[in-house]
Amino acid sequence: MPGSVPPPPRTAVDATPASAVAVSGPAHLLRVTLLMAGSCLPILGAVLIAPVLPKMQDHFASVPGAKALVPLALTVPALALALLAPFAGVIVDRVGRKRLLVMATVLYALFGTAPLWLESLGGIIASRALVGVAEAAIMTCCTTLIGDYYSGHRRVKYLALQTMCASASATVFFVLGGAAGSAGWRVPFWVYAVSLVLAPLMAIALPSPSARADGEETGAGTEARRSFPWRQLGGICALTFFGAMVFYTVPVEMSYLLDDLGVENTGVIGLATAIASAATVGGAVTFARLKRSPDPMLPAVFAVCAVGFGVMFLAGNAPLLVIGAVVNCVGTGMLLPALLTSAMSRLAFEDRGRGTGLWTAAFFGGEFICPLVLLAGESAVGTLAGAVGVLGLAAALVAAGLWAARRRVDAVDPRPLPEQLA
Repeated sequence: MPGSVPPPPRTAVDATPASAVAVSGPAHLLRVTLLMAGSCLPILGAVLIAPVLPKMQDHFASVPGAKALVPLALTVPALALALLAPFAGVIVDRVGRKRLLVMATVLYALFGTAPLWLESLGGIIASRALVGVAEAAIMTCCTTLIGDYYSGHRRVKYLALQTMCASASATVFFVLGGAAGSAGWRVPFWVYAVSLVLAPLMAIALPSPSARADGEETGAGTEARRSFPWRQLGGICALTFFGAMVFYTVPVEMSYLLDDLGVENTGVIGLATAIASAATVGGAVTFARLKRSPDPMLPAVFAVCAVGFGVMFLAGNAPLLVIGAVVNCVGTGMLLPALLTSAMSRLAFEDRGRGTGLWTAAFFGGEFICPLVLLAGESAVGTLAGAVGVLGLAAALVAAGLWAARRRVDAVDPRPLPEQLA
């Protein structure tokens, strides 16, 4: 059950960043910029070609099954990412974060631009699956490096920034894809070549963190290495799988909910979605400024998401629906960095790649299944708004379960976590 998440140990494994990678000034700014840009590449893969799917559909109209196959070009990278991220995490721990990141960023450009020359729909879908393979490595490496380079409040700050960049980039890439797609459905695929600019900069500007440096600072070196925290990480990954469904409901379903209320103007729908996206960014900013340990915050964050879903369920007009979406997205903007920071607090340096890979798989798996769950819910209760209401009820139950679990933990050991004192 997602609500039964074991708390992290009271002894933090990442109290201080490794001195080998703690820098400031232009070098630090470039490093953060590259990590954020790399984290946006999987978002680019998820939304860039959405506006040109109808044109692709027309181009491949004579291909049997094209109506079902063309949408796969959009969704298959997320599925590949979810399935392969755990394996990417294992490779990260074995061959090194930086080396794999640079290689994957180059392959991302190769696979991403392949549809410019491929004539077969099957070949294009296969290339999109390979994009997902590269995305799994890129996302796992970028997130792992944030965990390596920073700790305490700085880690919280940059994981929240990662959420903000991902949310903002989704809107930018959607607009960019639509503008480029006006010149032809193949044109947006040129944008994938931007990773060829990032790869050499990553090779030059990103230092390779060492287990020795991290272990010296945290007491988690190879000599004192503990077993992989399957039980604790399994709980947070299960919670993340559910959290991803909560996170993606508004972006995926907002236009359909507005349509059910009689709103068909695409400009209005776009504005409503943009407002919700801005609320997600606002939630991430709020989380970064609170300077608190993520685990005690999770019940309240899920409760905020549940309240937003409740308002959306009850909304009888578009303005009230948007208000509910904004409340929900403030919660989801806090939810993603809270879950990720909580997972990071459970991982020593030697396990951070594998753990981040498992977390990434859980999150993108929840993203992939989100519309399927809501579709099943709509069939069961009769309306999409009703399905959203059921998901809100589930979020409220998870919040209550987490709150009860936190009270039991605090009753046994009321001491604050080390990162709360940072």
